[in-house]
This record gives sequence, C-alpha cells and structure tokens, in this order.
Amino acid sequence: MTQSPNRLLGVVLGTVYILLGLLGFTVTNGVNFLATEGGLLVGILGLNGFHNVVHIVIGAALVLAGISNRQAARTANSTIGFAFLILGFAGLLLVGSSLNILALNAADNVLHFASAVVLLLVGLGADKRATGVSA
Repeated sequence: MTQSPNRLLGVVLGTVYILLGLLGFTVTNGVNFLATEGGLLVGILGLNGFHNVVHIVIGAALVLAGISNRQAARTANSTIGFAFLILGFAGLLLVGSSLNILALNAADNVLHFASAVVLLLVGLGADKRATGVSA
C-alpha cells in the first residue's frame, strides 16, 4: 500500500472523513437531520446528521478502495474528487438557501474544494502504469 499514492491517500483521507462524520454527531445533537444550518465542528464546519452520514460513507468508500488495490483506489479517488468538485461549486449556490440539506457553509466549501484538488491530482496523476491488482 505504501508504494501506491492512491492507496495511501484513500486510506488516510478516508479515515479523516470517517472521523469527521463521527465527530460531527457530537455537535449535531438537537439539530434536524436535514437542517439547512447545523452544528459547527471545530467552530467552523457546518454539519447536520445527513452531512455526517455522507462523510462516513465517502470515508468508508475511500478506505475500502485504498485497502483493495491500486486501480480501485485510483478510480475511487478520481470519482470522489470529481464529486467533491461538483459539490464545491454547488455549495457556493446552496449556502443560505432552503435547498442546503447538507448544512454547507463557506468552510465546508473550502474543505470540499481542497479535497477535490488532492484527490483529482493523485487519482489522475499517480499509479498510471499500475496494471496488477496487488500492491
């Protein structure tokens, strides 16, 4: 796994997102599951129950792909990176609207754009010659 940047990134970033999701439940007690404004994790990241679940699911997908093989990790990183890029742009429009079912705020948008850049750079740029299912 340490020989594949995609596998390593998937496991590390996936673990971070799982932890974000789990920790998010500590600040969303009493917040509606789909509230447009939620609790703040570390004082800046807006979260509601749905947003926490999404973080856990995305984190689990990254970790599972990362422990699987290079191609799975590369595909997951690229796909989730692209989804984060779309979410980042959508978040710019959703903040402050009644359609903001993830309770997104500006800090969330920054996190999603940053995650998108890292996942896409590694997903599209690393492990290009990997053809096997191991390592």
